[in-house]
Amino acid sequence: MTGAEPPRPRLRPGLAVTPLREGLHLRGRDTSVTLEGSRALPALWELLRERLGEEDGDRPGVRGYVEAAPGTPRLDPADPRVDAALDALTAQLRAHDLLTEYPAGGPEPAAWLGASAARPGPAAAALAAARPVVAAADPEGPLATALISALDRAGALPRPCRDTGLAADRVVAVAGTPPVAVAVARTAEGGFVTAPAEPERARTDAESIAVRMDRDTGSAPAEGATGTTATTDRMTGASASAVTALLAGAAAQRLLCAAAGLPDPAGPEEDPRLLPGRPAVLVALARPPHASYRPWVTGPAAPSSPSSTSAAPAGDLSETLRRMGALTDPYLGVLDAPRPDDLPQLPAALATCASVAGPLVAGAPRTDLARLTAACRAAELHLGEGIRGPVSVGAGAAHALGRALRRAALATAGSSGTGQALGEEEWREHPQARHWWTVLTRHLGLPMGMTVHRLASEQAYLAVVRDPAGGTGPAGATARAVEATPADAAALAALGAVTRAMAADHGPAGAVHAAFSGAEAPLAVAGAEPAAWTDEGWTDRWLTGIARREPELCTALARLTGLRPEPWRPDGAEPTGSGAESAGPVLAGLYACGFTVLAGQGGPR
Repeated sequence: MTGAEPPRPRLRPGLAVTPLREGLHLRGRDTSVTLEGSRALPALWELLRERLGEEDGDRPGVRGYVEAAPGTPRLDPADPRVDAALDALTAQLRAHDLLTEYPAGGPEPAAWLGASAARPGPAAAALAAARPVVAAADPEGPLATALISALDRAGALPRPCRDTGLAADRVVAVAGTPPVAVAVARTAEGGFVTAPAEPERARTDAESIAVRMDRDTGSAPAEGATGTTATTDRMTGASASAVTALLAGAAAQRLLCAAAGLPDPAGPEEDPRLLPGRPAVLVALARPPHASYRPWVTGPAAPSSPSSTSAAPAGDLSETLRRMGALTDPYLGVLDAPRPDDLPQLPAALATCASVAGPLVAGAPRTDLARLTAACRAAELHLGEGIRGPVSVGAGAAHALGRALRRAALATAGSSGTGQALGEEEWREHPQARHWWTVLTRHLGLPMGMTVHRLASEQAYLAVVRDPAGGTGPAGATARAVEATPADAAALAALGAVTRAMAADHGPAGAVHAAFSGAEAPLAVAGAEPAAWTDEGWTDRWLTGIARREPELCTALARLTGLRPEPWRPDGAEPTGSGAESAGPVLAGLYACGFTVLAGQGGPR
């Protein structure tokens, strides 16, 4: 009795090889490698193809033949040195995932499985048992027909099913055991494909996404014959056919990958815009033709996700901005994306976005920091509607707390601290304070005055920039800042006055202004060390100093204000006085992206 034959190694379909002067360049689906060092490598490659049983044209997608250079001696396969070289070449192919194993004596798996699956044989067996079912209100409609055709070409045996409960613009395909499903839909602008999920959730996801995209794009659905909604199609001719084929192909790929145990084509490893543990939705547009996977921050968390509501906080500014991109995705996000647009970026940087209070313009020393400031303030304004007390949003708990404490300190301090104002010599010689004050009063030509006070006996200082011709009290102040040193407070107050003036001159009419504060400094400098030869005249070095002083400042401000804000979580009780039903998606999206929301007493927001 003989055991089962061992699997046979084969080159992956799609592998291409280019001869070099003394080597080969090999390219696969996701990897490539260059082998150099001998003119005999092309001849060695041909011997390896013979060993693997690869004949020219015997498998689609394999383009492996190369011609040896003239004068290259023929290699003897019986030579032990040649055999060792073949083994080394085979090991390199395995190391770079250019070689896979097929079951011996069985049918050849589909080329796409051989190109992408770690074990094409078991994946092919899983697909053979998957038996996809394609459900649609009209199984003979263009979208259902295209999906059935795509599944059939992939080697599955789809079965159509009439389901009058589905919208006329929607198709749901189910396969595998346990069953997994994807939903695909056409919209007036293009369409989308949901992430693989259990069948009922796929239908629910499709409904939620359709409502979200209709609201953002204005693609109002028309009433269909079945009583469900059918999208008014503004696509015609070639564009409609192209989008239909693209959606069907993407839906078939996602469904079959899930049924065969293969990685989903939409993964954070492939696209840094996507978030681990959160569904990715393929969004296609007809004009201009475009398709990409988009993060859905309010979508259901994956079962394997360690948390159903929140991600770990971002560790630095780069990661924070990546998550902001998901939070403000134009199709599936919950906030408007802050953008520089045509606003000036000198002498300070500006970013603008929409908010519940109208257009919002944020200013900062750099554009990335202006975008962060704008996004946090827009989220605070959205969540703060109908809430009694302040709401603070940050990329993490420390960031949110720093923002909340500064706002509470400004609310309690008014326009002055305790005692006499400090002399200009306490702050004027600091390079950042001097720079921003010079920009404000000389470059912009604004006749402003600056006062700096200490707050009680704490190591905390209030700086106020005021137009002498303006009113008195906090309402008449052009900019205010609370920081750990007189110079930091003066510099940030002057910067705030600069960006406010720039926003007034160049921003949308009536825009809300959001000023940069030292609470953002720890994120801005996390994971980076300023050059040793720099001083605080360089922004990075200055922000590093602010970040170093941040913990002590927060401790001092907590003593001064008595503020003890509590986290406001999607699965927790709403703060007192909540009347904003729209807070739910924004709150859920923030926590899904690792942001922190604090709510509590301590002054007006």
